[in-house]
Amino acid sequence: MAGIAAIVGVFIAYNIVVANIPTYSSYMILFPIHDAIKVFLVVFLITGAGNAINDYFDVDIDKVNKPERPIPSAKVGLSTALYFSLVLFATGTLLAATINFACGAIAFVNSLLLIYYASTLKRTALFGNIAVGYLTGSTFLFGGAVFFEYGGIEAVIILFLLATLATVARELVKDIEDIQGDKEDGAHTLPIIIGAKRSAYIASLIGLIALIASPLPYIQSLMSIRYMFIIAIADILIAVAIYEILSKNNPARSSKMFKLAMLFALVSFIAGA
Repeated sequence: MAGIAAIVGVFIAYNIVVANIPTYSSYMILFPIHDAIKVFLVVFLITGAGNAINDYFDVDIDKVNKPERPIPSAKVGLSTALYFSLVLFATGTLLAATINFACGAIAFVNSLLLIYYASTLKRTALFGNIAVGYLTGSTFLFGGAVFFEYGGIEAVIILFLLATLATVARELVKDIEDIQGDKEDGAHTLPIIIGAKRSAYIASLIGLIALIASPLPYIQSLMSIRYMFIIAIADILIAVAIYEILSKNNPARSSKMFKLAMLFALVSFIAGA
């Protein structure tokens, strides 16, 4: 999903860039197929590296919450997971640098942030959630960075913000779901500090902001009317997610609804572009 989101970012940035420069110049800007493939591979590799390094640092939590995962179930050794992750980080960052400096810089910063998140930020209140939100939204920034010299990053900034907000909301809900295991691991997540109910209100508020702001790409003429039809499904799913966490006190169901909403949002970006 992250790799596809980055390619969507490339498509959207390309369409916006071409639409906002003189007609005679737009014909000179061809869609960068090779760079788009590189973008997908970079995001695919670095996201995989982030997942692996997260499992490496979270082995004690996973023994409680999800003992069937590869490391706590002893299917994969700790050192193997660490080296595998570092190789993926390095490969992805070097590949990004072959696109342009902006792409290389984003890949490098995100790699460092993923490592810092897994080792430290994950166990902090709210900052870890914001970091994951940024990292998810930055897939659009990375796609836009392919056209950095033409303002590609500015073109996808709204999509970046929407993806970030939705992800932060879901991460807070996941923290509520994992509160028992996090307590045993000594983590200081927001639900542990202020309680599950208050955290649910904050997650719902952030999700509501994303829902209300969802028409902005269409209003700003970044997306076609097709975007509005599909994003409406995502908005409904966000509303269901909010209902599940506030009224039903069901963080697992709420998390699934948020994730499904993000999938439909991604489809809406593709259709709208």
